[in-house]
Amino acid sequence: MQAYNTQTGIVCPLDRANVDTDQIIPKQFLKSIKRTGFGVNLFDEWRYLDEGVPSLGDGQDNSARPINPDFVLNQPRYDGATILLARRNFGCGSSREHAPWALSEYGFRTVIAPSFADIFYNNCFKNGMLPIVLDEEIVDKLMKAVTANEGYQLTADLERQVVIMPTGEEYAFEVDEFRKHCLLNGLDDIGLTLQKTDDIKEYEQQMMQKTPWIFNQVRA
Repeated sequence: MQAYNTQTGIVCPLDRANVDTDQIIPKQFLKSIKRTGFGVNLFDEWRYLDEGVPSLGDGQDNSARPINPDFVLNQPRYDGATILLARRNFGCGSSREHAPWALSEYGFRTVIAPSFADIFYNNCFKNGMLPIVLDEEIVDKLMKAVTANEGYQLTADLERQVVIMPTGEEYAFEVDEFRKHCLLNGLDDIGLTLQKTDDIKEYEQQMMQKTPWIFNQVRA
C-alpha cells in the first residue's frame, strides 16, 4: 500500500449529502475483486447520460459515451483533482470496498467531509486513502472557496493532522493513532502481518516439532 504523509492537490467539490457507495461505483461494475478497472466508472450514473455496461476486461472504453457536462468531474477546471470535498454522510449504503478502489484509481487520495459512513471510513484507511472529518461550517467555507477560485488547492498533512489553505490558515482534524501509523508507513492488513514474518516462521518450526503428523499430512 502506498504510504501517505503530505498531499497538496486540486480540490474537486461534490456538493451533495448522503452520497452512497452505489453512486460512487454502481452495482453492475462489482464483478471483479482485482482492485483495478473501477476508476473509469467512478460516479458513472452522474458522469454519463447513458447506462454504463461492464466490459469483459478491466474497466471499459467510455470515450464514445455521452457525458453529462453539468457534473463536476466533467468540468475541465477540476482535471487532475486529487482531493475530493464532499458533504455529510459520504460513503453511506452498502459496505462495498470497491468504492474507495474506484476513488483511488481515479486519482483521489484524500476525501474531506463533515461525516462519513463507518464502513467506508474504515475501508479508506485500508486502501491508502485519508478521510478527513471537518466541521460543516468549515466545509461550507471550503466549498465557496473552491467554487470561486479555479485551480484551488489544499494541503493535507497527516503527520501534523491539519488541512492547510492557500492563505496558510490551518484546520486540525482527528485520526486514530493506529490508523495514522499504518497510513504513514504504507501498511495494510497484509503489510502488518508481514512485519511478523520471523515470528510466524518461528511458530511454524515449533509446531513442526510438536505436531509433525499435521505437516506430514499437508505435504502428502
